[in-house]
Amino acid sequence: MQTQILERPAKILTRAQREHYFNNGYLGVEGLVGADWLQRLRSVTDEFVEISRGLDGHGCDAGGAKDRRFDLEPDHSPEQPRIRRLNSPVDCHEEYWAFASRGPFVDVAEDLLGADVKFHHAKLNFKWGGGGEEVKWHQDIQFWPHTNYDVLTIGVYLTDVTAEMAPMGVVPQSHEGPLFDLYGSDGQWTGNIRDDELHQVGVARAEYLGGPAGSITVHNCRSVHGSPPNRSAQPRPLLLCAYSAADAFPLTNLTAGGKYAEAVVRGSAARWARMDSRPVLMPPDWSKTGYKSIFEHQQGEAAGQ
Repeated sequence: MQTQILERPAKILTRAQREHYFNNGYLGVEGLVGADWLQRLRSVTDEFVEISRGLDGHGCDAGGAKDRRFDLEPDHSPEQPRIRRLNSPVDCHEEYWAFASRGPFVDVAEDLLGADVKFHHAKLNFKWGGGGEEVKWHQDIQFWPHTNYDVLTIGVYLTDVTAEMAPMGVVPQSHEGPLFDLYGSDGQWTGNIRDDELHQVGVARAEYLGGPAGSITVHNCRSVHGSPPNRSAQPRPLLLCAYSAADAFPLTNLTAGGKYAEAVVRGSAARWARMDSRPVLMPPDWSKTGYKSIFEHQQGEAAGQ
């Protein structure tokens, strides 16, 4: 597959950038998203920060109704909003979907996945300043298994991100290594690699992908990645969109309710599913309880933990 993809003319990435992704399982490109898109994304994001001021730390409004668009840190307040995540931003505002379906992300996805590309889901992680929570080391595909591993996530930093702002770190070539069990020793889903297995990962080799506003991150669904708490004074908003090759089909219904889940954003839909011979860990059945965010699972806030 990689050879066939590299034979296709690139839309936006260089040959060296594409090869780096295939060899290492990730890519960082500084300043790829232009000023116009950044301004549009920042403007709508500011609107949601203002909306969050009307919610308490549990994400409830004055009437006690839960606003499920937001995942908030426990000490969030109207005076000092602390958003961990805006859930499914493409469902929250058409501006996010315009970017996810027509912006430069789609060209990046085609350069790395081939001619036929589907959108899977999106999230906007804020990593608020002054201790915004860490994302522990994990791989993505165990959260949303597919029939093959041609699934990736592309992120764009909406502000400048320095080393002090907890940029995302990715372990080189970990996409070619094992998939880890993201259940704890008690059998409960934690969404992170267990501490006693981290010695197998090589996290000391991780490359941290920051850069000026508009810089992008790309990582394969098998790549081990994470980020420390943000100890700077500034939030670190990172808009993330996951895409798959058209012949990679989800094995769970996690995103089935999404307005644009599995939408073809480039090329054509696939009639045949391509099956990878390597096994994939299945997550819990969230169809009855609803999916909690990675923050809630990793911090033990989810039900039953």
